[in-house]
Amino acid sequence: MEIFGYSIQTIYLFALVIGGVLTFLYILFGDLLEGLFEILPDGFISPTLVLSFITFTSATGYIFEKLTSIHSGIILIISVIVSLLLVTLLNVFVLIPLSSAEESLAYRDEDLKGRIGRVIVSIPEDGFGEVIIEGNGGNIGMSAKSFEEKAIPYDTKVLVIDVQDSVLYVLPQQDLDFT
Repeated sequence: MEIFGYSIQTIYLFALVIGGVLTFLYILFGDLLEGLFEILPDGFISPTLVLSFITFTSATGYIFEKLTSIHSGIILIISVIVSLLLVTLLNVFVLIPLSSAEESLAYRDEDLKGRIGRVIVSIPEDGFGEVIIEGNGGNIGMSAKSFEEKAIPYDTKVLVIDVQDSVLYVLPQQDLDFT
């Protein structure tokens, strides 16, 4: 079968190459393209799923055209069905869990207030050091400054009092008086 003077195998192969190149470009420049899809309602269309569908359809079609003697129309229908199945599995088992995991690892500066950390770079009287805050989701290392403008030595446990411009303002834990 031929379309526009090209065999259907050639069209599947071109679609596969173009789908692969667009997928690679989307990986590199996906954040820029996300802005273009902001005008559409949430969940309406996902570039990842569209590119996956094109790639799966063209790959399946090319393989079936190359290896079988089934009619091209039936191969197209089989390719679309297989692609829908694979894209659905990709969405349910990979993309949705990844989007949930990404949100759970995010934190705001305000979430760090009241947390206990440890000084990993000494904090001078009127300078900056570094504090690491250990948690279940991983460790957070941030610049830190003494809340009372006093030097805080290495390996001191500190309490985060405030966060401004991504800088922790901390007090040594032994200086805290809760009475």
